[in-house]
Amino acid sequence: MTDINIVRYNVSNYRAWNQFVAKAKNATFLFQRDFMDYHKDRFQDFSLLIYKKNKLVAVLPANTLGDEIYSHQGLTYGGLVFQKEIKFENVLAIFKELLKYLNSIGFKSLVLKQMPAIYTGVFTEEIDYLMFVLKAELLRKDTLSVINLKGEQLKISNNRLEGYRRGVKHHLDVKEEDDFELFWNSILIKNLKDKHHTKPVHGLEEIRLLKKRFPKNIRQFNVYDDEQIVAGTTVFETEFVAHSQYISGNENKNTQGHLDFLHHHLIKNVFKDKAYFDFGTSNENNGLHINKGLQFWKEGFGARTVTQDFYKVSVINYSLLNNVFI
Repeated sequence: MTDINIVRYNVSNYRAWNQFVAKAKNATFLFQRDFMDYHKDRFQDFSLLIYKKNKLVAVLPANTLGDEIYSHQGLTYGGLVFQKEIKFENVLAIFKELLKYLNSIGFKSLVLKQMPAIYTGVFTEEIDYLMFVLKAELLRKDTLSVINLKGEQLKISNNRLEGYRRGVKHHLDVKEEDDFELFWNSILIKNLKDKHHTKPVHGLEEIRLLKKRFPKNIRQFNVYDDEQIVAGTTVFETEFVAHSQYISGNENKNTQGHLDFLHHHLIKNVFKDKAYFDFGTSNENNGLHINKGLQFWKEGFGARTVTQDFYKVSVINYSLLNNVFI
C-alpha cells in the first residue's frame, strides 16, 4: 500500500498549485497557472498534483493527445516539478507511482520535455537517470546557445563588436517598452512569415495578456534609428536566466548592426547580474539540423552549447524501477 496519491488538477487546486511552484526547486513562472492557462483552449489539460502522506511534493504540468500524455506541449520546457528538499529515493517512488497511475487509466506513454539545467538553482537530474533505467526513447536533443555570465566569459568576436560599433555610429537607441504592438506588427510577424513561413507562437493579444500577468518576467526591448523601429527582442526573465524568446530586425542588420547593438547592451548592461543569457535554440527539422548562420551569430557573443532532452517512456515499464536500490 503506497502513501503516494495522485490527483488531476482542477480550478480548486489553483492556489495550492501556484504556491507549490513558487517554492519548487525546478520551476519558473511558465509553470504558474496564469501562464499555462492562457492557451488552455488549444490543449486538453491533464496536469497532475502528487501528494505523499497528504503533503504536496510534486506537480506535472501536462496535456493529453490520444493515448499519450505530454509534459505540457504549450511550454518551452517541463517535466516533473519537485519540492526543493526532495531526495532521490522519493523522486524514484513518485515517478514509479506516476507511471503506474498513467498505465492504470489507459495511457501508453509519457513524453517529457526536460528543463535545461541552467534554469534551476538546485541539481535536478534524477529523472534523466530514471529515463536510462526505464529504457526511454530519446526523441530529440536540442541545442541552446547560452552565455555563462557568472563564469569565465569568452571574448565577443570581432564581427559582433563591429556590428555593435556600427550601431553606435548610426546613433541607435535601445528602449524598453511596455507594449508589443510596434515590434509584432512592424518587425516580427513580417519576418517570420517571409523567412520561415510561420508566425509567432504568441499572438499580440496573448503576449499582452502574459505581460499584464507577469510584468517583471516578460520584457520588450526595441531598437530605434531616429525614432523608427529597426529591431527588437522579447525577453522571458527568470531567477537565473534571461532568455530571448523572439529576436528580429529589419533588412538593415548588416548595415546598422542593430541586433549586435541590442544584444551587446542587454548582455553588458541590462542582464549583467543574471547567471545566464540564453539565446535559445538554432535547431530545425525536429532537432536534427542546426541553422549554421544563426549559431555563428550567437556564438559570436561568447555563447556555447547547453542541451535539452525530449524523452518518450512506455508507462508499462514502471516495474523496471523496482530494483534500482541494492
